[in-house]
Amino acid sequence: MVTIFIRYQNIKNNMLDPSIVQKVIESSNIVEVVGDFITLKKSGSNYKGNCPFHNEKTPSFMVAPGKNIFKCFGCGEAGSPINFVMKHEKMEFIDAIKYLAKKYHIDVPEQQVTDADKQRFQERESLLIINAFAQKYFVDNLMKHPRGRAVGFSYFKERGFDNNTIAKFGLGFALEEKTAFTDIALKKGYKLELLDKTGLTIVKENYKFDRFAGRVMFPIHSVSGRVVGFGGRIIVSDKNTAKYLNSPESEIYHKSKELYGLYLAKTSIIKHDKCYMVEGYTDVISLHQAGIENVVASSGTSLTEEQIRLVKRFTENLTVIYDGDTAGIKASLRGIDMILKEGLKVRVVPLPPNEDPDSFSKLLTKDELATYIREKEIDFLSFKMLLLSDEAEQDPIRRASIITEIVSTIALIPNTFLRSVYVKEAARIFVISEQAIYDEITKKFQNKLAASYTDYTKKKDEYSYWRTAKIPSFIENLNCEIEEKQIIFYLLNFGNHAFETAYNENNEIYIITVAEFIIREMLNDDHEFKNLIYKQIFEESKMFLLDTGKVEPNNFLYHKDPQISEISANMLSPNHILSNIWTKKGANIELPEDTYKKDVPKTIIVYKLKILQMALEQNDISLKELNNENFDYYKAYIEQSILLNDIKREIAKQGGERTIL
Repeated sequence: MVTIFIRYQNIKNNMLDPSIVQKVIESSNIVEVVGDFITLKKSGSNYKGNCPFHNEKTPSFMVAPGKNIFKCFGCGEAGSPINFVMKHEKMEFIDAIKYLAKKYHIDVPEQQVTDADKQRFQERESLLIINAFAQKYFVDNLMKHPRGRAVGFSYFKERGFDNNTIAKFGLGFALEEKTAFTDIALKKGYKLELLDKTGLTIVKENYKFDRFAGRVMFPIHSVSGRVVGFGGRIIVSDKNTAKYLNSPESEIYHKSKELYGLYLAKTSIIKHDKCYMVEGYTDVISLHQAGIENVVASSGTSLTEEQIRLVKRFTENLTVIYDGDTAGIKASLRGIDMILKEGLKVRVVPLPPNEDPDSFSKLLTKDELATYIREKEIDFLSFKMLLLSDEAEQDPIRRASIITEIVSTIALIPNTFLRSVYVKEAARIFVISEQAIYDEITKKFQNKLAASYTDYTKKKDEYSYWRTAKIPSFIENLNCEIEEKQIIFYLLNFGNHAFETAYNENNEIYIITVAEFIIREMLNDDHEFKNLIYKQIFEESKMFLLDTGKVEPNNFLYHKDPQISEISANMLSPNHILSNIWTKKGANIELPEDTYKKDVPKTIIVYKLKILQMALEQNDISLKELNNENFDYYKAYIEQSILLNDIKREIAKQGGERTIL
């Protein structure tokens, strides 16, 4: 049964009215709360998506609106809307309550937030409070202070931003006086030590000053909407002063993990199932004003895995809009290989020479801009090959280097058929044989395989008896119908039986059922059932477990699909005959209800061993066909077989002597 724990702290000590806490609990909708952070897709009466707490390819994160809970069958995380906010935003209970209260417009009386309360908040919350204060201060300067109106507001108007856009992005202005912000923050009671940690104030031994003095300000929001940092742009040109200045790394701000504009873009990204990526703050703002709201910026930093995974929470379609500068385009190409590796579909929109998204969006009407982007959008790899092919014309050494770079990109593409299309295209553009490209891809594959083997040998000791080693991701399309049937048998007959006890983070004991164990173990591999009936039973069992906490056999006995009903009736029949994978000749036959605790994990083990054995047999056939003619391919298949055999031996140990294929 799915057991959910809500960690209630001492509300009285934190000076929150229990009635307010209860109102927040009753008002919070799990689909709305989780949907602020990841893309959820309807799945029966529930929703599913990619888990934000661990990296996965196949969605195993489920949300049940009926029970107002979430559950990840991959990593085991589960809980209420409050639990989700605490885990995702790294908040304590009281801060999660305040976050949800703000989301659902529930008033938390001001008198509750006293200086004494602030002192008790953890440092992270204190820094966020200071940033929120700073953002309001910068906005007030821009809109109300004479200098702010004359300099900062005029600058934004000259850039073409209207009042609604300025307000939407919370743009502001830091006065030129060196300590203007620091002085007022100290006067309001904020500690100098914390002002220094936010990066808003720079503290030296004998003096202090504002980091952003004399700059227009761009607040940087987390995906949940809290201000975690700032970007500041100088207005007066000065070759000795950086044009843009960002908040330094802190407890709340990590540049590599944030995307500018994502908080405002995420709803539009989900709606259009696409995200546009640009470079700077003003690019994002101008495109928003031009009607393209599903846009984010990497803010000048090299693209990181964390940023790509932020996008992947909301869509798998990413389009990069490049400045019309060749050098800038080539510099940006390096980050896109990382996007492909994460499994996103990447396209690009090159702009005319000397244009960037900010300037170009002002030359066209909204309709013209949308049409241009739609018509000029091109697949990334084709674009990269055409861009670099001109360089390869005259210089043979540079030509070889570019071809190697292109091949490295092609090798990242997981889809075999799509990869072969790009091989043909690369061979045509660079006038080189397809076989030469395939040979180079094989070498890349060989290196990747070696890395997988090293990683496996490092981690294999971490596996417990009931968490078997993962099947390698390169194994695909292998059918083990008999073993799939065995797994479904135990899921239907013993899904609600206790399998194991475990402890949560508060050291409280709870029960893991057979169904939870099977589902978690199967999802650990990203390997789906090939029999479509068994696959549907498995998927619906996952839904039932999340929705009601158990798997009810009657749901399948009286299923609307007659095939599922018939198969379920047969499996639930007392006369159903199990495979003889556990029995030895002459041994006493034990009943499944007496042995399911040891038989269920062994069933999983046999299933995995069968897949591994079939993969090894495929490798043997490939090796015979090669007949030593291609050494690189031959070596790659040999190394792949070594890895498969190693994993097979490890899993076999977990099954014990009685596990027989």
